[in-house]
Amino acid sequence: MTELLLALLAGYGVHCAWTARAFGWTGIGPGAESDDAEPIADRLESTFERLGLGDIAPGSVLAGMGVVGLLGFAFGALLFGGIVAASILGVFAATFPIGVARVRHERATAKAHRSWPALIEEIRLLTSTLGRSIPQATFEAGARAPDELREAFEAAHREWLISTDFARSLDVLKASLGHNTADVVAETLLTAHELGGGEVGRRLEALAADRLTDQQHRRDAVARQAGVRFARWFVIIVPFGMSLAGLSIGNGRSAYASPIGQLLVAVALLSIIVCWIWAGRIMRLPVENRVFR
Repeated sequence: MTELLLALLAGYGVHCAWTARAFGWTGIGPGAESDDAEPIADRLESTFERLGLGDIAPGSVLAGMGVVGLLGFAFGALLFGGIVAASILGVFAATFPIGVARVRHERATAKAHRSWPALIEEIRLLTSTLGRSIPQATFEAGARAPDELREAFEAAHREWLISTDFARSLDVLKASLGHNTADVVAETLLTAHELGGGEVGRRLEALAADRLTDQQHRRDAVARQAGVRFARWFVIIVPFGMSLAGLSIGNGRSAYASPIGQLLVAVALLSIIVCWIWAGRIMRLPVENRVFR
């Protein structure tokens, strides 16, 4: 199995070297890179930004992934006594820091967006009861928004102070938040600002009720998935528990280290990884498509 892996790596290296000389292709991809392709550093930075890791240097994140990957490799080598299974386990373990960061970012974002009904209601009260203009009420309510939303409101407020163009200010808000709820709220506020009239309060009240209903449905869906999410961990816990128990049966670790044992362990690890990813995907709640980009 090790010889096969080394042969595949050697063959791919020959492919990269030959295509670089014959066609001028660069990079480690199987094909030519597009001229307008985003640099790797920029792609890493944008990816980390989406995961909520924008305030951490990419090098630090990659170093953390490397440390966790080495720990996974060491654990696999001690448990299975072979490089193939250990390498698969090490690569899988290296993705855990990104996975944990993604889950934390998604939870923080969901928590922040649950504040939209209260924000909309506050804007409604400021406009209908205290007589604020819609832009003034929007930025005044945004100044008291959660941290995940406040920076976007502050950027939009700066654009308003510079240009006094409410449409451009809301474009900044939508671009900063990148969420369907923010798009709908921004377009509703812009329409109310441009048309005016006595329907502003009613429109905002209906919008707040609609967002509240949507969030309640999502909370119900997450609550119903609690048991399934708990059971998903058994995809990892049970096979590794059985692997540890196998060390005390027969020749144990030496059986894992044999060529057939390494092949079976590699297939089992890949099956576990596929099941883990597949279970995560089918449990992911649908994301509303952005209409007003």
